[in-house]
Amino acid sequence: MTSLSLTVLIAAKNEAANLPKCLKALHPAKRVVIVDSHSTDTTPDIAESHGAELVQFDYSGGYPKKRQWALDTLDIKTPWVLLLDADEVVPAALWSEIAEAIQQPDPETAYLITKGFHFMGQRFTYGGFSHQAVLLFQTGTARFEQLIDDPASALDMEVHERLLVEGNVGELDTPLIHEDYKGLEAYIDRHNKYSTWEARLRQTYLTKGAYGEQAVEANLFGDAQERRRFLKKIAIRIPLEPWLWFFYHYIFRLGFLEGRPGLIASRIRRTYIANVRAKMYELKQHAE
Repeated sequence: MTSLSLTVLIAAKNEAANLPKCLKALHPAKRVVIVDSHSTDTTPDIAESHGAELVQFDYSGGYPKKRQWALDTLDIKTPWVLLLDADEVVPAALWSEIAEAIQQPDPETAYLITKGFHFMGQRFTYGGFSHQAVLLFQTGTARFEQLIDDPASALDMEVHERLLVEGNVGELDTPLIHEDYKGLEAYIDRHNKYSTWEARLRQTYLTKGAYGEQAVEANLFGDAQERRRFLKKIAIRIPLEPWLWFFYHYIFRLGFLEGRPGLIASRIRRTYIANVRAKMYELKQHAE
């Protein structure tokens, strides 16, 4: 495949376990930039060995976080941008779809891409853990939501913030390979931090009636991002929400067909939501 006029932005910190597989699959991209947070492992060396650019990000709290900072700060000359995590791999079939989409005479402004969930060494077909997000867009047409005002000690990278797009959004069929090679301990630790962020976000919504100054619209009949936001607004008010999510993944979405990993993933999801609800309760206590 010839080089595509596209810049790949990869948010990273200590991603030596994941980065080589990610970078090896990016040869069709004209430019690859790793937005790092002063990694202490071999992330910089891996970036250099694969010909990727490395820029450092220092977070001081608030908005923007890492990816939006990169969009605002870097001189991106390509007409298209693709956002990736270090634990994601673009398969050849997806590159073919991307090439076809961006080379059309009248392409969509942005495209939803599915993050295909891989867990404990296997690709999940069932369980409903994969999800879509806007990851490919024309340069200058999309910005991340501006949600809660995070302190400098918070996560410096967008967690579940989604992109607001000025234009039409299409979708691509082939999913990314989303597989973390850091192991279960790192996976659980990361989601513990995510639950702290989501508890603050939910508590802000319940007290102020909005997720933030700029946010994806909650719409049951909208695109994947809007439907996801609509369902979350309902879920946060439902008693026994942790068990609701467990049964959704394990029973309704047939996660039990994935064997033991399906059960473990569903239990982790249940625990994640239980932690969010517990941290919301703690925040409410401190506010009284």
